[in-house]
Formats: sequence, structure tokens, C-alpha cells
Amino acid sequence: MGRKRYFRDLLAWQKAMELVPAAYEIARALPGVERYALADQIRRCVISVPANIAEGQARQHPKDFLQFLAIARGSLAELHTLILAAHSLDSIAEGQVEPSEKLIAEVGRLLAGLSNRLKSDSQVV
Repeated sequence: MGRKRYFRDLLAWQKAMELVPAAYEIARALPGVERYALADQIRRCVISVPANIAEGQARQHPKDFLQFLAIARGSLAELHTLILAAHSLDSIAEGQVEPSEKLIAEVGRLLAGLSNRLKSDSQVV
């Protein structure tokens, strides 16, 4: 795949890092009753996405990288679910959800593309 030398060069990692402050803003906007449970879980999920991309890219084997990309996709789905749950509880406004959803979708597409390219280039299944 002509793997990039550093995880910071990966567009998926860069976009995942853009998601961090957006998710933290949502966590800060939650009412006091949700600040510890839901907010903490949102923060853990969002940090997990770029962290797993970075760790996977640093591994020497494509199969390992694919596994970490799968974990990042799982954390991204969990984050999306938590944001939707916060919205359904009327804890955050629609205006806070939509921009995050767009970025979540973009990161998801980038992760899928990176995984597919890695599978194709390295013949890893």
C-alpha cells in the first residue's frame, strides 16, 4: 500500500482528531446529571478513534493495522450512538448533533477506505 511513514499523515487520523474538540464540546454542554456518565463515555470513545488509528499504523503488520482500524470504527459507532442518545434525552440541541454526524460519517468513510486499501494492497483478509 505504500504505507505512510507517520500516523499523522493519514487523513483518517487528521479527521478523527477534528472530531475530538467537537465531541468534547458536546460533553461540556450536557446537563450536570449527565456530566459524569454520558460525558465521560463520549470523551473515552472520541479519543479511542485517533488513538487506535495511530497505534495500528505504528504496528509492523497490515493484519494488526486492520484490527486497530476495526476497533476505531467500533469506537466511532459508539460515539455516534452516545451523541444520538444525548439528543434523544434532550440533553443537546439538534444544532450540536448535525455537524458531529457529518464528521463522524466522513471519518467512517475514511476508515472504511483505508481498511479496503490495506486489504487490497497486502492481500490480507
